Order: sequence, then structure tokens, then C-alpha cells
Amino acid sequence: MKLGFVSAILADLSFEEVITFASDNGFSCVEFLCWPVGKAERRYAGVTHIDVARADDNTIKYIKDFTKEKGVEISALGYYPNPLDPDPEKREFYAEHIKKVIKTASRLGLKTMNTFVGRDKNKSVEENLKMFKEVWAPIVKYAEENNVQIGIENCPMLFTNDEWPGGCNLATTPAIWRQMFEIIPSKNFGLNYDPSHLLWQQIDYIKPLYEFKDRIFHIHIKDCKIFKDKLNECGIMAVPLAYHSPKLPGFGDIKWGKFISALTDIRYSGCTVIEVEDKAFEDTLDDRKKSLLLSKKYMSQFII
Repeated sequence: MKLGFVSAILADLSFEEVITFASDNGFSCVEFLCWPVGKAERRYAGVTHIDVARADDNTIKYIKDFTKEKGVEISALGYYPNPLDPDPEKREFYAEHIKKVIKTASRLGLKTMNTFVGRDKNKSVEENLKMFKEVWAPIVKYAEENNVQIGIENCPMLFTNDEWPGGCNLATTPAIWRQMFEIIPSKNFGLNYDPSHLLWQQIDYIKPLYEFKDRIFHIHIKDCKIFKDKLNECGIMAVPLAYHSPKLPGFGDIKWGKFISALTDIRYSGCTVIEVEDKAFEDTLDDRKKSLLLSKKYMSQFII
């Protein structure tokens, strides 16, 4: 396995500065965010370290040469919108940009791009699955044509009141993954697996690794802490951030030794990238850099 990080936490830095930081501090890989240029309202969204809309042949060559020079691999390209948004114009825009990310990943010689399936938060799972097939079948076909895997992160995107009641990402549980993979059985369609989102849903975050081992294309290393006293007050029907918080690995409730052990069981040998969303480490750029170094120090006992 290779240990890296998601570039969103270093949004202040340029592509070159992110790669140099990774190289100087012994990280093997980076997942680079590829949002359309502009400002996004959501935390960690809107980061554009690689502008896929303007990536000409010279840009592709430059990225390849610079990463090779620094000895840092790109684990995947990431873009996390809501492709099942109820607004058809937004759906089309998101789908088209996902295709641009897929194409750029292919041109860079990468295996994987990561994203969300999306969801209409006001519709049932069954209703969303119908729209899922319509929207995603052509995207997955495009990925197949470009020899790129799509890793769907299992984050429910159900954290704030505007994402209530259903959240903005359908791919949240093993039961739904099974249905998705039955509808679109392509070997190029799988998971960007983040155990923390299963933990706060009170789902076993290790057992699914064995069932879905052939669908796990990429791993996000993020921890979370459940505040039992808060959960006792508000219950599981509350907005989830009312009773849990994302944390650095080792600072929350994930048993990382058992998790990494399961990855070795299934012979996972891909990239595992630290995703920092811990508010205790967001005040300054130095804090954000420190969060990555602390996370690497902890995870290095399991991944070298």
C-alpha cells in the first residue's frame, strides 16, 4: 500500500507546492482535486489543483514530468459534486465535468478518478436508483472507453440542514452498493472507501471490505469520533454532525490496525490517502500541514 493525502486541505498551495510538500515529507502519493475554477460554498469543495478544462498536451507532459522528478504519484483525480441533483442543468454540468476529469486521468496514465454518485435528497432510495441508471450508465461507459476506474466515495453528504433529509450522495451502505453494482456491473465502477462514514452510521466498517474487495479502487484515511452523550440527547435522526466529528487518524474511534489488517487480507495494494476534515487543525496553513504530518506519523506504523 502507498500512503498519501487529499490535496483539498492544502488549497492555499499550488500544484507544484503540494507535490513538493509531499516529496519533502515522505508521502508516496496525492489525490488531486479538480473542481471547475471558481468558488464553492461547501467546505473542502471548489479546490482546483489541476484544471482539467485547460489541460492541453503541454500541461499533461509537465504534470507527468514534475511528479516523476519529485517521486510522488498521483493516486487519483477527485471531483465531488451531486450528479443526481434535482436540477437537470446542474446534473448535466456535473456529468460533463466528471467526463473531463476521466479524460484527463486517462491522458495522465492514471487508473482512477473519484467522485460521488449524488442524490436527490427529497426522493427515496428506489427513486434515486432509477435516476442513477439514467445518469451513470453513459458516464461509466465513457470511463470504460478511456480505461479509467470510477471510485465512488461512500460519504452520505448529510451533515447540514440544507442536505436534510436524504443527503446528497446515494452510495452510503453495503445494501445500496449491491443494488448499484447490479444495475451497473462494470468492472470500472467501484468504491473510494472511507471507513469513517460507516462508523458514524453504526455500520461495521471492516466486514464490507471482504465482500466488495474487487470494487475497492481507492481508500480515504479519515477518522471520526462519536460523542455518546450528544447522541443520547439528540438521537440518530438528528443531523449527524450533532453527535459526531471528523478527526485525524488515531484521534477518533476507528481501529486502524484492524482496518489495515483487513486490507492486507484482501491483498489491497493501492493508494490510501489521508483526508483531513478535523476542525481542530484548520486555523492556519501551518496547522493544516501539521495535521498531515501527524496523520502520517500515526499511519506509518501500519503503512510504510
